[in-house]
Order: sequence, then C-alpha cells, then structure tokens
Amino acid sequence: MQSAKMPPMEQFPSFSLVLETENLANAHLDGLSQSLASLAQQNLPLTVANEVLIIDTGNTPAQLLKQLCDRYPWLKIQQAPSSTGYYKAKMLGAALVTGEVVVYCDSDCTYEPQWLQHLLMPFVVRNDIQIVAGETSTRGVGLYGTAMAIAYIFPQYSGSHSLAPTTQYFLNNVAFRREFLLKQPIPVALPLYRGNCVIHARHLQQQGYTLWRQPQARAAHAPPSDRSHFFWRFLLIGHDYYWQQQLLAKPTSTMQQPNAMQNLSDDRDPTAGFKGKLEVFRDRLQKMARHDRRHVFYLPFALPIVIASALLVLAGYVITARRPDYLLKSYAHVLDGREEL
Repeated sequence: MQSAKMPPMEQFPSFSLVLETENLANAHLDGLSQSLASLAQQNLPLTVANEVLIIDTGNTPAQLLKQLCDRYPWLKIQQAPSSTGYYKAKMLGAALVTGEVVVYCDSDCTYEPQWLQHLLMPFVVRNDIQIVAGETSTRGVGLYGTAMAIAYIFPQYSGSHSLAPTTQYFLNNVAFRREFLLKQPIPVALPLYRGNCVIHARHLQQQGYTLWRQPQARAAHAPPSDRSHFFWRFLLIGHDYYWQQQLLAKPTSTMQQPNAMQNLSDDRDPTAGFKGKLEVFRDRLQKMARHDRRHVFYLPFALPIVIASALLVLAGYVITARRPDYLLKSYAHVLDGREEL
C-alpha cells in the first residue's frame, strides 16, 4: 500500500489510543513527555480519537500527569494497581476504551508524524483486516546507539512501502479491531517478562488469522536507559527466549494457563534457538548502513557492548533453563527496592 493523500476523517473507523506507564519503572520519565509530544504532532489529530488513555500504575509522579493533562486536553488517565503488569495494563485499556480500533503505543517510543494515519489506513480500505502492525526500530547512533541497533529486540526499518502479511507485532506499535482483540485477548498469565505478543501472534496464525505489517507506520524505541537497565533487560531477553521456545512447543491451550511453568518440560537444547543469528546480524548491519552511514564508523567500537549483551542473553537463557522463575523474581525485588528509595 503506497503512501497516499489522507482520506476524509469520516472514512476512518473510530479509534482509541492506549499507553501505559509500567515501562517507566526502569526508563526515563522524559520518555513519556517525548512520546506524547510525538503523538500531538500526528497529521491525523488526536482530538478526533474517542480516547487517548494512559493506564497509570504509579510509575509517574502525579504532578507530571497533571501537567501533561493540562498540556494535552485530549489525554485521560486511568489509575490501576501497582501490581498491574504491562500486558494486563494493555488489555485493561482495550476493555475501557470505546473506539472500533484500539491503537497501542508505549511511553518510551516516539512516532513519526504520519504514523497514526498509516496504521489506520488498512482498516479504511479493507473490512477483513483485524490487526495491523507498524515497524519499530531502536533509536540512537554512536558507540552505545549503534550497539543497541544491532543487539536490542527491534529490527531495522525494512524500507518497504507496501502492506504485507507478517508473523509478529510489537505492542508499542500495533492496532486491533477492538471487538476482535477482546475475543482473542493477549494472554497475560505467562512466565514471561515481555514477549507475550509472540505467543499471541502465533496463536492467531494457528487460528487462521492474518497479521498485516504496515512499514510506513514507524516508531522509534529508546534503548535501555542505564547500566542496570541494560544488565537486567538482556538477562530477561534470555529468560523470555527460553520460555517462548517452551510455550510455542506446547498446545495452544497451555498458553492460557496461569501455572504454565509447571506444565512444561525443561529438556530442550539451550543453544538451539540461537541458530541463524549470524544472518540476522548481517541483515541488521546492511540496513543500518543504508539508513545512517555513521553506524559504519561506530561499529568497531560498539562490538564489545554487542558481545556483552549477547553473553547476558545466553546467561539469562541458561539460568532460566535451570531455575525457571529465578530471574523474574530477582528483578521484581530490584524494582521493589527502587520504589522504597
């Protein structure tokens, strides 16, 4: 689907945006202000949205929330218990908003000015589309930025311009028809830190649904914000990678069970999932060089950070294979300690 003139507002489905503050437990508070500023600059104005809803779990000072609501009158705040996790907050948002389409964004992402228009356009032209995923990439260039562009979760922008089927989505940049999502909810009771959307995407495909990727709906995600965040985030990527392999090897019904840990074996090869990483590495390097030539200069200096991140992922995988809930519990204690300071 090529970029085109924006159709009249009345042709768009009614829509609501949902953000959460759970991500701010380990990220800079400035990220929320930057995210909302980028949303305020959309060429499809947020004043026509049914709601722009923030699910706040206590990670944002009340004064900052008040300032943001004064600055952006279209913003609404819904308080939720501090124990509300990322995916539960997202699904709570879907239950509370009223738009035909629910659009998910994150408090640590910024969005290009035509992002919302591009994400919603497929719903205008095709009634059978239920889910549209944008493209999210890690922002930054330099010694650390280049390392994170290689090593962090998000791939580089594809450079494509056409709507096409995909196998995955990120919950910081995706839109669902709301009734469809409520009938096919993202599972929240999984032994994962992040990555529930990987399980959800596979489940939808097994049910015969098509996920669509709109490459012109582009977001930029912040890299880990400090050394502690870097350390824990890559350990937990290894943790999630282990559990995703376990969950995807089991029947769909297992994915929905709160005690999924007790029902899965831990006899899988801890190195099997790392095959093909060299090809991914090569693809990222090519796209990084095409998007910003400065990455080529910084690459040799960034490699030690890339290697450190890969070792942390491997360590997280091995630790989780031996002690399945150790890292999640340990990280929860770290976050609890920060809240007490």
